[in-house]
Amino acid sequence: MLQVTDLKVNYGMIQAIKGISFTVEDGEIVTLIGANGAGKTTTMHAISGLLKPASGSIMLDGTELTKVAPHKIVGLGLAQVPEGRRVFAQQTVEENLSLGSYARKDKEGIGADLENVYDLFPRLKERRGQLAGTLSGGEQQMLAMGRALMAKPKILLMDEPSMGLSPLLVSEIFHIIEEINRKGTTVLLVEQNAKRALAIASRAYVLETGTITLSGTGQELAEDERVQKAYLGG
Repeated sequence: MLQVTDLKVNYGMIQAIKGISFTVEDGEIVTLIGANGAGKTTTMHAISGLLKPASGSIMLDGTELTKVAPHKIVGLGLAQVPEGRRVFAQQTVEENLSLGSYARKDKEGIGADLENVYDLFPRLKERRGQLAGTLSGGEQQMLAMGRALMAKPKILLMDEPSMGLSPLLVSEIFHIIEEINRKGTTVLLVEQNAKRALAIASRAYVLETGTITLSGTGQELAEDERVQKAYLGG
């Protein structure tokens, strides 16, 4: 579904991403793990069109994304849940969710998907008229996920969904990611909680200072001594 080939991204004179290649197949959960500053968010932003690569290719179902505007990328079936949630604080929960479907024209489908989001996140339904800025961190994360799902993506990019959440909420968020995947959405996950990410991932890549250094199934990387030492506290 998604094929990234020899991707390079620069910040001025600094080469943040140094020619990485990876794939995400239809129906998978693929995770990128790595330390802060490894280039994980930069990679996500390049895929979703928020950063222009210096070179390389990003193909979504055969369409080259590097020359497509970000809002049109959403229309092609790719949505991102950004790091830090980025909800619209002065809008209600339901208004935030509606903004997620702005590129769609199928009113009946939008209504059905709103109910699906409320089924997935019952707390959002309870707070549908509440301002997003008054929600807890966990609720805002659910709202950011629900808003992205309202775009009806084929592939969902998630950047640090468990950041700043309590252990109980982290477990809930990971269960929801698995449920989203079970219902047919492919997931590309960037996550500092490497243990939880590898536990649910079909495949995984380790990113270190802009370079992919390891790849394999989630289980293979979870059992790799180098990964255990660097990211799993082993």
